[in-house]
Amino acid sequence: MDQTLVDWPAFLAARQELGADFIRILGYFREDGTKSVAAIEEAMRAKNATALILPAHTLKGESRQFGAEPLSVLAEQIEAVARRCVETHEAPDEVLQQVVQLRPTFEATLSLLERECNPLVERRQAFGKKAVANNQGFGRI
Repeated sequence: MDQTLVDWPAFLAARQELGADFIRILGYFREDGTKSVAAIEEAMRAKNATALILPAHTLKGESRQFGAEPLSVLAEQIEAVARRCVETHEAPDEVLQQVVQLRPTFEATLSLLERECNPLVERRQAFGKKAVANNQGFGRI
């Protein structure tokens, strides 16, 4: 998928702000996001607008925290329509397309986020390149 799934400056800001807790919180995002996507799909199959609201709201906020703006926008659209459908007592049929896009967008986004955090990926990218001399620190007089 496209690299535009993640706003990298927002991701890096969150990573810096969360510090040592970042990897743990990303793990929560994986768990909670997986549950939220499944709950949204289940609610959509049941045409239950009320059951769409909380998991869409949760996914919206958690996605935005990591700079996953397209995923957050999908979740926000689902939440907004679901809230309106609850008020008007209608089935949430109009968000079917967004619900269908949700899982592949979540999985592709999560893959990008996790790849960015994997230290093996960083080493693999640098393999075969000559190390740049650091003129500061150890070995300098």
